[in-house]
Amino acid sequence: MSSLTLKQIIDGLKGGSFTSLQLTKDYLEAADKNKDLNSYITLLDRLALQQAQKSDSRRKTGKTLSELDGVPLAVKDNIMISGYRTTAGSKILEDFTAPYDASVIEALKKAGVVFLGKTNMDEFAMGSSTETSFFGPTKNPHDTERVPGGSSGGSAAAVASHLAPAALGSDTGGSIRQPASFCGVVGLKPTYGRVSRYGLIAMASSLDQIGPFGQTVEDTAILLNHIVGQDKMDSTSLPASPVSFGPSRLGRSEADASQGGPPGGPKTAEDFTGLLDKGVKGLKIACLKAQPEKDDGTFKIFHQIIEKLKKQGAEVIEVDLDKLLDLALACYYIIVPAEVSSNMARYDGIKYGYSVIHDSKFKIHSLLDVYLKSRAEGLGAEVKRRIILGTYVLSSGYYDAYYKSAQKARDWIKGEFAKIFEKYDVILTPTSPTVAFKLKEKLADPLTMYLSDIFTVPINIASLPAVSVPGGKVGPPGGEAGNLPVGIQVIGRELDEGKILQVGAEIERVR
Repeated sequence: MSSLTLKQIIDGLKGGSFTSLQLTKDYLEAADKNKDLNSYITLLDRLALQQAQKSDSRRKTGKTLSELDGVPLAVKDNIMISGYRTTAGSKILEDFTAPYDASVIEALKKAGVVFLGKTNMDEFAMGSSTETSFFGPTKNPHDTERVPGGSSGGSAAAVASHLAPAALGSDTGGSIRQPASFCGVVGLKPTYGRVSRYGLIAMASSLDQIGPFGQTVEDTAILLNHIVGQDKMDSTSLPASPVSFGPSRLGRSEADASQGGPPGGPKTAEDFTGLLDKGVKGLKIACLKAQPEKDDGTFKIFHQIIEKLKKQGAEVIEVDLDKLLDLALACYYIIVPAEVSSNMARYDGIKYGYSVIHDSKFKIHSLLDVYLKSRAEGLGAEVKRRIILGTYVLSSGYYDAYYKSAQKARDWIKGEFAKIFEKYDVILTPTSPTVAFKLKEKLADPLTMYLSDIFTVPINIASLPAVSVPGGKVGPPGGEAGNLPVGIQVIGRELDEGKILQVGAEIERVR
């Protein structure tokens, strides 16, 4: 039962093939048996079973809340669920209990979703391999000696290994798409502002975005239907969104909740599954021109997919993206550390989280001692590295040379994407330049690790939507053929999630 897609689960629950309680028990048992993958930080057994029982009771009386009522879901551990531990993968929040629900969680609770647990992640979402987590690395289900990608590696691994049918993650520079590629699942980064960030522990606030993982493009579209919408608690959420729903914070009335279907009601909600059968005939697709000197099979798969799309009637033209990609990566690793430096200032050992005040091995002589020692002890190496870099680029004498210049570059990057989208419907690239790398292979070399995000970070810089869809599998050198997934990234205009899902669904069919 645990290998079912989200759509199959929805149909199975509706048809009475199984109950939410049976399904939830299956997933919890599978997660317990596969602890070695380390995809979950916290399993929410008691909450999940209670939610499943309530869902089954509602279904018996014909009062289901939505199509997702009773469907189990995993949640990245930087998205808050009220009353439960939310760690962001860090020692400094090891025992932190969320005081309120994130807006997406509140909306999904109103939809009747069952929360299986909180998934592992790079500490404060800073990483590309899920190796910086205080709770240890997550392993790739396709090869446990390799990384699942990051920072949402726990969510991707849980879906890939059928420990959850779908999951939520967050994406600041590829943190949904890159692990989706490495683990062979679908991962969507929506347009910035499409999904509320209220209740998401911030890393880089102008880039962070919550998004869904699924086994199929359709699953991802279904979950997206239920989490988009303007939120009065998030000033960056988009008022122009075709969907405006949710509980009190997201502008959804209680009357809407009784109507069934996606939150917001069937009359007002945009259905992102609507274009999945349209194919690509007549679409103009821009594709990456670059070809590396050495290819582990990623670009071979990429070009095979392009040829298959051409046969389906798409017009595919190579576009030179080299300058845009190089500038975006440099821009990203100035803006992100700067925002990290600001956002991480709240973890001071005073307000909440880990503090040396409660640790007898530390001698405290001043308030400054509390700040310095709590942060030194509670934060990991990658977090400290980005705080130091960010503080430097924001410092007097360097602000204009680095941070201000990066913001100007960001405007140029947005303009270049706009020019491309004047001629083309979507852009195609590999999601990552390589397949999943070995555990510890890049951990000691931050620059090499950062380069694994070269195809994903420009999308966040430009606030665009993008989806990673499995394109095929390759084998490692000297290994068995066909066991390492390769993801294809489809990039679209702002608010054009429907189009990228349309192309993604065709890739899924022809691969």
